[in-house]
Amino acid sequence: MQTGEDTQGLRKIIDFTRLISIFILAVHFYLCCYAAFKEWGFTAEVTNRIILNIAKTGLFAGMLKPKLASLLCLLISLIGVKGKKDEKVQKNPIIAYLLTGLLLYFISVLCFYLNAKTSLIAILYIGITVTGYMLILTGGGLLSRLIKEKLNTDVFNTDNETFPQEERLLENEYSVNLPMVYNLKGRRRNGWINNIAPFRSTLVSGSGGAGKTYFVIRHVIDQHLKKGFSMFLYDFKFDDLSKIAYNKLLKYSKNYPVKPAFYIINFEDLNRTHRCNPLDPAGMDDITDATEASRTIMLGLNRDWLKKQGDFFVESPINFLTAVIWYLRRYENGKYCTLPHAIELMQTDYDKLFAILETEEEIKVLINPFISAYHNKAMAQLEGQIASAKIGMARLSSPQLYYVLSGNDFMLDINNPEAPKIVCMGNNPQKIQTYGAVLSLYVNRLLKLVNKKDKLKSSLVFDEFPTLTVDIIPTISTGRSNRIAVTLGIQSVDQLKKDYGAEHADVIAGISGNIISGQVTGDSAKKLADTFGKIMQNRQSVSINSSDTSISKSTQMDYAIPASKIATLSSGEFVGIVADSPDQKIKLKMFHCEIRNDHAAIQAEEEAYKPIPIIETVTEEDVQENYKKIKREISELIDKELTLIDAKQVLEETVQERQEKAKKDEEKPINNDMQVKTK
Repeated sequence: MQTGEDTQGLRKIIDFTRLISIFILAVHFYLCCYAAFKEWGFTAEVTNRIILNIAKTGLFAGMLKPKLASLLCLLISLIGVKGKKDEKVQKNPIIAYLLTGLLLYFISVLCFYLNAKTSLIAILYIGITVTGYMLILTGGGLLSRLIKEKLNTDVFNTDNETFPQEERLLENEYSVNLPMVYNLKGRRRNGWINNIAPFRSTLVSGSGGAGKTYFVIRHVIDQHLKKGFSMFLYDFKFDDLSKIAYNKLLKYSKNYPVKPAFYIINFEDLNRTHRCNPLDPAGMDDITDATEASRTIMLGLNRDWLKKQGDFFVESPINFLTAVIWYLRRYENGKYCTLPHAIELMQTDYDKLFAILETEEEIKVLINPFISAYHNKAMAQLEGQIASAKIGMARLSSPQLYYVLSGNDFMLDINNPEAPKIVCMGNNPQKIQTYGAVLSLYVNRLLKLVNKKDKLKSSLVFDEFPTLTVDIIPTISTGRSNRIAVTLGIQSVDQLKKDYGAEHADVIAGISGNIISGQVTGDSAKKLADTFGKIMQNRQSVSINSSDTSISKSTQMDYAIPASKIATLSSGEFVGIVADSPDQKIKLKMFHCEIRNDHAAIQAEEEAYKPIPIIETVTEEDVQENYKKIKREISELIDKELTLIDAKQVLEETVQERQEKAKKDEEKPINNDMQVKTK
């Protein structure tokens, strides 16, 4: 039926219907305003006779019938109109045209109630009615050009990339639950991020200012302390998180069967720090423990060595430090087994140092390459092997560090059921390289002590984890069965790759069961987009021509959360995936939402926080005295050991001389007998 003849016929019908409408309105004007038309000389006998016959039909009885008939014909003609579609045509102007036109069209009858000349009344009535008629005609024409299908105004495809998210609150004795709001097809809905399996590790990423500490980590601290966890907290910007942990412990201390002790390690304010020896001999059972401690401290001082492990000039300093640490562990049952004592012993002259180290049988294999180079006068090689260790360790030769590292106020077994602990360790962003190496040693020793069976549930929270040199993978992999919840805060996976290497970073990101990410860019955003996968999304295309609008709809799989969306998240907006447990299944694991914080309540709570109390008043004289004491003890150790070595050598020489003299005495009678026989 799309022939040209039918189209032309339709147009003729439309025009004829509109002509009938105009004719009815014209006859109505002639009848209502006959006196005015007669006054103007626009009447004729023939016209009067024809219109009179038409009026006998009853259509023109009264004022309302002819107007309604004319309007009906006009509407019928507008139904068949197909104007050229225009996306700029809006509903509001059309409604304004139609309502104004209808108002003028019907209100014009009030003109007959005016006390004026007949001709003036006729002009006003006809003018107002025609104006209303034209406005209705204009509005109807625009209505035919309006695109009935709503064009897509969602420029960034925001609504189409939404998906259902978990709205139930799922709790257990270990969970961390974060309230949030999310967008579903343009509507904001309330929901929950239910981290019900924290023992499968949680990776919190986000660039500076994304809100990972304020919106996520502070809630982990709060809810885990509320549920009776022992805790280790790495506070990168001390004392922001430590103050939260201290006040939360005061609030929830009754939730623990055994009240945990609160300990702090920081190197800035010695009045508010405890002392702890990371090389405590009680925790070093064999030489492999010394090797791990040595590797941690050396890689922490030289971060670029992380990517060069296995190289000769990387392993040599590690072996050298291992030998020194294990010697101190064996010397008088670990009397001087501390990092400050190891630093001072390393600075001893080679001839004295090697002579002392050779007395310990277990480390002869480690120091043999150094002694060989020393005896062979290969000083360049020897310096290359040892100097990097001595130079790096010399950076730790600080009275403040010596004071903290040489004490023994507590053990690092935070999840000991008989003595649970909350341990906070603070760093300083201005001294990352130095403090980070020492804190890494603490953390590695702590990880070994906590990852054991039959211990309390524990939470390990690391803010800015890449500033440490810690092998966290074994704890993430095996700590789940020992109820160890690890929370790692990082800027991005790219930052992790820079400090740990690509393989190590990919493993950490890959084995973390819970992923919560704020704004990140680059490869991190792309990898997250691939991890979240694709969802079914609607697609619509509209083709507009002069006579019709063609609409095409389809569905296709596309990224649920594209990398571009992750790169433009606002502060407080997070995307991610949560892990579930066998007894609490979560079907909707993925989320893209805004975490809700009660900012006023948090501010009021922080204003009421108590400051961390002074642990012990430490004077500069105390620090310097401890510093000198350590140097004095190493000097005494060297003198004592060298004296013993000299005495041993004298004894050996004396024994050797006596043996030689006895041998000569035994040979004399034999020589005399031989002389007698010869004679």
